[in-house]
Amino acid sequence: MTQFTSVGLVGRPGSDKVIETLTRLIAHLERRGLRVNLERETACECLGATRSGLTLEEIGRSCDLAIVVGGDGSLLGAGRELCRFNTPVLGVNRGRLGFLTDISPDEVESRVDEVLGGDFEREERFLLDMEVERDGVIVGASASLNDVVLHPAAAVRMIEFRLSINHDFVYRQRSDGLIVATPTGSTAYSLSGGGPILHPRLEAMVLVPMFPHTLSSRPIVVDAASRICIEVIDSHGAELHVSCDGQMRVVVEPGDVLHIRRKAERLQLIHPPGYSYFEACRSKLGWSSAPAEQ
Repeated sequence: MTQFTSVGLVGRPGSDKVIETLTRLIAHLERRGLRVNLERETACECLGATRSGLTLEEIGRSCDLAIVVGGDGSLLGAGRELCRFNTPVLGVNRGRLGFLTDISPDEVESRVDEVLGGDFEREERFLLDMEVERDGVIVGASASLNDVVLHPAAAVRMIEFRLSINHDFVYRQRSDGLIVATPTGSTAYSLSGGGPILHPRLEAMVLVPMFPHTLSSRPIVVDAASRICIEVIDSHGAELHVSCDGQMRVVVEPGDVLHIRRKAERLQLIHPPGYSYFEACRSKLGWSSAPAEQ
């Protein structure tokens, strides 16, 4: 049986509901005799610095389990760092959709107890590494659990780029941008752009053009081991960004080359017993919960 002895807590700042759930969690975990560590920003902004906090790196190095209280965005931010340490991550939903943070706050004690008792499902989610190369020098880099997106910073304006996969030329395109998504991110921005839903166990990426100039341009699904290369040709006067999970941004210029590949480390995501990916799709995406009558 898996034995968790030290738990790191990460919360989304600025929410009374998050503070209430964190307070309950701290009391419950300490009653069970576990060592509880709070992420530094969580300790400061959520609990008024009544406790000292650790960096995410320190949580990854010292904790057996990390519990994220917030929305999917909170878990994305924590997951990008904690994947380096193989720290299992469990999510409590205090956001909106909650694809990744799947424990309801109303049942947080009972569901966390199940996990602490060794009754849980573990799955691995791969991430992407992104680098921006300019004149042969790497000028920006980040990681993403959901997606890497090339897009204009503000104004809606056509940009032009050249796409290659594994050094094989795919196309030269004019569009509003390009989304490169993991299976985890296939239910996020990629889905709103017309991309397919990829089951999280698939070792695949999807490339979704954003409002391409040609109607024949469609999403492409490729092997997750593929190396993606995007050469920015023309921004047509717009400032361009490449965004990772909508949280990390790097400014790019014409002539820059984006390199995207699967990250070596993987996120260890924990679910309470009974988790179903398709049930999550039904509840979060509004799918019918029962077959239609004949």
